Amino acid sequence: MDVNGARVLVPGGTGAIGSALAVRLHGLGARVAVAGRDPGSLARVSAACGDAPARRLDAYDLDGCASTVPWAVGELGGLDAVVVCVGVAGFGPAEAVCDATAEHLLTVNALAPMAVLRAALGAVPAGGVLAAVTGVVVDAAPAGMADYAASKAALATWLTSVRRERRRAGPAVLDIRLPHVESGFAERAVCGTPPTLPRGRTVDEAVDLILDAVTR
Repeated sequence: MDVNGARVLVPGGTGAIGSALAVRLHGLGARVAVAGRDPGSLARVSAACGDAPARRLDAYDLDGCASTVPWAVGELGGLDAVVVCVGVAGFGPAEAVCDATAEHLLTVNALAPMAVLRAALGAVPAGGVLAAVTGVVVDAAPAGMADYAASKAALATWLTSVRRERRRAGPAVLDIRLPHVESGFAERAVCGTPPTLPRGRTVDEAVDLILDAVTR
């Protein structure tokens, strides 16, 4: 996909990676719409992207997640790509993670992205891109991250199945498995303490990886 002139929706556009991605896309000539949880951050990202359309997105409101797609279509006059950067971390042994926290991880990391992308299947044409950021945790499933890894793996499995369903028609469906990124994401976990990790990629490097996948 050619980014210049593309109409791109970035759910999770107020996080470190999502906001950096939106700004980079704008700088490359894309027309961006952003959706995220924090109104103040939304306003800042919108301004940095030339007063881009912005909408509050609550991952627990799955109908609201889905309706973000027709909103973006209306604001941009169509969509060429959706890149979902919604996510939350959680740590701790399985017995220490309560069911409510497990539900939170599954909703934010799997059900909300799925709701957005499901709605986008009929909105983004062939030649476009539907993508979500998962992570290498899908392949590693480390100890102390059972529920977090399971939520990301659920999204990755869904993306794989949808990719097979759509392989002969419609947009490309991408699972972007980023390595550990020094974005502060782990420090904002909903439970537990992150393990000691080797130094990760920078946010700019993560955006490079996303753009490489989207434009390939």
